[in-house]
Amino acid sequence: MNATIIAKPFPTPGKPSFWPLQIAGWTAYFILNATAVIGEGTEPRYVWVSLSVAIAGFVVTSLLRLGYRRVWSLPPPRMAGLAAALLVAATLVQALIYVCVKFALHFCDDCMSHNPLSYMWYFLSMFYVFLSWSGLYFGIKFARQLTEQKEAALRAQNAAHTAQLKMLRYQLNPHFLFNTLNAISTLVLDDKRDTAYRMVGSLSSFLRHSLDSDPEQRVPLAQEIDALNLYLGIEQLRFGERLAVAMDIEPATRTALVPSLILQPLIENAIKYAVSKREEGGRIELVARRDNDMLDLHLRDDGPGFAEVELVPNGHARVGLANSRERLRVLYGERQHFEIGNREPHGVDAHIRLPFEIAQGTV
Repeated sequence: MNATIIAKPFPTPGKPSFWPLQIAGWTAYFILNATAVIGEGTEPRYVWVSLSVAIAGFVVTSLLRLGYRRVWSLPPPRMAGLAAALLVAATLVQALIYVCVKFALHFCDDCMSHNPLSYMWYFLSMFYVFLSWSGLYFGIKFARQLTEQKEAALRAQNAAHTAQLKMLRYQLNPHFLFNTLNAISTLVLDDKRDTAYRMVGSLSSFLRHSLDSDPEQRVPLAQEIDALNLYLGIEQLRFGERLAVAMDIEPATRTALVPSLILQPLIENAIKYAVSKREEGGRIELVARRDNDMLDLHLRDDGPGFAEVELVPNGHARVGLANSRERLRVLYGERQHFEIGNREPHGVDAHIRLPFEIAQGTV
């Protein structure tokens, strides 16, 4: 059972379509204009003028949109200049249509003799309407562009996290594979073919599980323990009685989600420094407890302690610990805690603290 924890962009509201907004806007303009002129005592048939002007505005701004789309990709100064010219031209066309409609409907038989300031007033009023329309158009367009850029940035960030997680996970496999194959060849040379065959089978099962698992996935702790048992089965064939393993898993924690194979490099580190370098071998203990809304994991050994590991400047232990720490940071951010410390009288305790979460549908 896997549960993806890839950080995804928050769902964005559906993008508003141009045509529903265009129809709604000019319908509202017609209703407001018609009720206003009727309220002022103008003849009811003047509604036809309002309707004609609204239809004309709908058509003119639809054509204006095509012009704006043509200049959108130009450099900002040039785009602004051409957009302003288109706006003025569209307003002049709308004003001319208004005068023609009034002539056609006999509301302005002597329009030409009217004060030119009245035409200027109408031009400015329509310019304000078209300017508002243009501001809304460009505002929505810029908002869409900004949203798309943010989504693209989040997708790029997610892709980078994916690549980083895969790199962190798979950089450990060649070292483990080399050690295991080397142990198998040693068993064959020592004529311990049955043990070598069992190790090959265990290695095959573990590698299949490792390749099938995704470093971006979280799995129930019980599944993670099954994977550890595959790994430990290989190591116990190598070390025999020198490797002792104990697991103290609180039942409530078995369904808790943890990053896939997050414990394997820590186990590998403990085996390398607490077991393989000591003739008497060593003991590894895994403890899992629930602490309110957090999951506490302790991986302990009874080896010489962390100071000896520190003497290795570029050892695999450093890679394993840094690997686990970085994976947890990428997956959980500040919601996780990872600490390595020495035990008394000797040994190492690797403590991982994660949010306690279970897969959906799990009881």
